[in-house]
Amino acid sequence: MSTVLDIRSSAARRSTGLWLLPAISVAIGAGVLIFIRFANLDSIEARALAPDAIIAATAQHVNLVVVSTIATILIGVPLGVLLTRRGARLIGGPVLALASGGQAIPSIGVLVLLAILFSTGFWMAVAALVLYALLPVLRNTMVGIQQVDRTLIDAGRGMGMTRGMVLRSIELPLAVPLILAGIRVALILNVGVATLATFTNAGGLGSIITTGIVLNRFPVLVIGSLLTIALALLVDWLAGIGERYLRPKGL
Repeated sequence: MSTVLDIRSSAARRSTGLWLLPAISVAIGAGVLIFIRFANLDSIEARALAPDAIIAATAQHVNLVVVSTIATILIGVPLGVLLTRRGARLIGGPVLALASGGQAIPSIGVLVLLAILFSTGFWMAVAALVLYALLPVLRNTMVGIQQVDRTLIDAGRGMGMTRGMVLRSIELPLAVPLILAGIRVALILNVGVATLATFTNAGGLGSIITTGIVLNRFPVLVIGSLLTIALALLVDWLAGIGERYLRPKGL
């Protein structure tokens, strides 16, 4: 009987934890809407926090995060797989070091450097976000494949499987949990760093935060920050759902 109760309480805790992040995100969003509706805002604050402006900035932010994360996955996962192959293992260390260096540079520095070298705008901001978020996806892909038990690979080879078949049927499925964890980290990084894309004319919620700083409007600054936090919590929750349902059964 106690075992049944323990199982039920554990399931209840997991269920509560599952809905905690979206609940907090919704609460923040509702609080922001109530504040904007009833607060005594001046004309500048009202214009900066107009519903159309918030919706546009949020849409730009989500667009930046989605496009940059997809690009990061399309680059990081295949590159991580390639660097674990026998002929490319020697350059795996230098490539990881280069990716680590890109993340060690302050994010605003990456954005400004690319803006100086190339141009401003949406795609330049996406390129900076990819450079900044590439490391966790690349590293987790490599570590996930490298930690696969060698005896499983040898068993597959002994059954007549080619290297490609071993990769598709054994190595990648077993590495999926770590790869998904890296993608989740990249998503959260991109949500935060995308606030700086406003300095390259790419828009996003950072434009609201910057308006609050430049015009010395504290309510605008706080609202922009709270919206970014709410979006980060919501993205983290969605990534957790995806991580739970995309991993192979039994892992």
